[in-house]
Amino acid sequence: MTETNAAYPISLAQWSLHRTIRGGDLDPLDFARMTREEWDLGGVEYVNTFFKDKVSDQAYLARLAQRADDHGVESLLIMIDNEGHMGAEDQGELKTTIENHRRWLEAAKRLGCHSIRVNAQSEGTPDQQRDRCLRGFHLLMPHADELEMNVTIENHGGLSSNGAWLASLIEGVGHPRLGTLPDFGNFILDWDTRETYDRYRGMAELVPHAMALSAKSNDFNDDGEEVHTDFTRMLSIAREAGYDGWVGIEYEGEQLSERDGITATRELLLRNGCRTT
Repeated sequence: MTETNAAYPISLAQWSLHRTIRGGDLDPLDFARMTREEWDLGGVEYVNTFFKDKVSDQAYLARLAQRADDHGVESLLIMIDNEGHMGAEDQGELKTTIENHRRWLEAAKRLGCHSIRVNAQSEGTPDQQRDRCLRGFHLLMPHADELEMNVTIENHGGLSSNGAWLASLIEGVGHPRLGTLPDFGNFILDWDTRETYDRYRGMAELVPHAMALSAKSNDFNDDGEEVHTDFTRMLSIAREAGYDGWVGIEYEGEQLSERDGITATRELLLRNGCRTT
């Protein structure tokens, strides 16, 4: 990557509307329509748990893809959760995990996505977890190759929120279709103690491998700035590293409604040189 002043296109992560969807106020099939009509954004990031039973339902996937096409929205990726640990020690468990993620690679391909987002979960010492995750990703990546799909790993708690550890895992696998999805806010190493990793250091370590970015937001001050993360600094780190992809809104706050939180995040990104599409 080379340094860029890119006006990053803004996408919307489906998780931003998880309460609306779970409350029955938004059919996941209407996610792309809402993304375009309410925020004029041209990219969406799906969450597998909202249509987990549809992973192999070709008719449903075709409808989902058509809804995006109808509104001029690009399907970018699917975030995969609760499908097993990529760093599972048990061989049988790992085999099931790989098969589960293979099916989501196929679903993402059917939707026209470029990637799936996975988690690097394991147990043991940092070295043990790295070795176990190395084994898992070495098994998964041939399936990604077959489908010409990318696999991204998010900093999503535990050791994956240690930027240096996750970067070393990516480099250890050494596969061109494996990269990161750095999340602005998910640098919590231990949820019980709330131990954190410096988010700006983590971004600098992860963004050279990035295939997508997640602009996590929770709370805003009266000037419309996110109070936990300096968006200007984060985007500057991305630009300095030469990142040239999408930036996805992922609002998780509770002070604003989901719609208002998405709008506030969109406006903050626009002020920082990003763009709608």
